[in-house]
Amino acid sequence: MTIENPSREEIKDILKKAKRIAVVGLSSNPERTSYQVSAAMQKAGYDIIPVNPTIEEALGAKAVASLKDIEGHIDIVNVFRRSEQLFDVAKEFAEIDADVFWAQQGLINEQAYQFLKEKGFTVIMDRCIKVEHAITRAI
Repeated sequence: MTIENPSREEIKDILKKAKRIAVVGLSSNPERTSYQVSAAMQKAGYDIIPVNPTIEEALGAKAVASLKDIEGHIDIVNVFRRSEQLFDVAKEFAEIDADVFWAQQGLINEQAYQFLKEKGFTVIMDRCIKVEHAITRAI
């Protein structure tokens, strides 16, 4: 089985409609990629919700321990966890009110992909949300 991401046009629509992004594994360390990518998305106008049980806050937002601790709808869950942890995150994702499961560049888990696709979710893997935002704004 292969991971098949939505087209660039579909990704453009997802990013255009999205307002709230929960970031699983967001670090409070400005040197970390998760922080830098999330800061760029926040600067672009998205509401960032840090999901990390080991920090109090990041980017001025109070962190939550898990996706289940977030109140209200989430447009995108952006995941910065190792590939082998994606299935556990996918199971939690399936239990909340969220639209798109997005695993950052370099992250692929076929079991998580298949699990979420069978439930009808939009899944994006091995793509950087910051890069996709920049590319789709240009098209």
